Amino acid sequence: MLAFETDCHIFDGCGFPTPGLHSFVFEPLFKVAGYEINKPMLLAVLSTVVIIGFFWAAFGKAKVVPGKLQMVGEAGYDFVRRGIVYEALGKKEGDKYVPLMVSLFFFVWIMNLWSVIPVAQFPVTSIIAFPVALAVIVYVLWMFLTFKKHGFVGGLKNITGYDKSLGWVLPLVMLLEFFSNVIVRPFTHAVRLFANMFAGHVLLLIFTIASWYLLNGIGIAYAGVSFVMVILLTAFELFIQALQAYVFVLLACSYIQGALAKHH
Repeated sequence: MLAFETDCHIFDGCGFPTPGLHSFVFEPLFKVAGYEINKPMLLAVLSTVVIIGFFWAAFGKAKVVPGKLQMVGEAGYDFVRRGIVYEALGKKEGDKYVPLMVSLFFFVWIMNLWSVIPVAQFPVTSIIAFPVALAVIVYVLWMFLTFKKHGFVGGLKNITGYDKSLGWVLPLVMLLEFFSNVIVRPFTHAVRLFANMFAGHVLLLIFTIASWYLLNGIGIAYAGVSFVMVILLTAFELFIQALQAYVFVLLACSYIQGALAKHH
């Protein structure tokens, strides 16, 4: 839903076209092999194309003395590798997970970034299915590494926080840890990203539509204030988009670190 999709203005006898859940429902654009493709799905595919295209262009013919594009690619790759993966897992353990974490970071970031790109103007991760799918990938890897590293019994001890020194409270602690690790963590991992992008998009919609709606009579003065809010919120949203990609990958690394640790 965009501001210019309505001809309604204040004092015209029509109400404010409030954005809501309907703003996140899209009709299919076309079909591919019988599957209907809508706007968020198309943007997710474009995100993949953009990321692959960028890194292919940056590193396809890598040089010892990097050009501008290669320098940008190296800076982005190094930020995730050193600033997130190495900090959480260390260099020795972290190296093998760098490609996955770099992919997750840029995929989440670009899907978020569509929110402020003209014409697209929609964050893909505000549709819960996308964060859930990414969280499931991390969750499966986390569980796989836990049981691979510690075995079945050791893996159960890891995810339940088993510590015999806790005495009589151990069963309660194990129950809470199991519930937290197996259910709450993957849920919050997905919802944190979804909720932030959903809320941010709704706020942008409200002030963008309000800027258009108030363009009538004395309301023009208020439309200017609303438009300033659009600019401020867009700048803030740019920060949140990158931050949420960072947090998502940081949490993924912390889960892997927990899986590889001797004690959870």
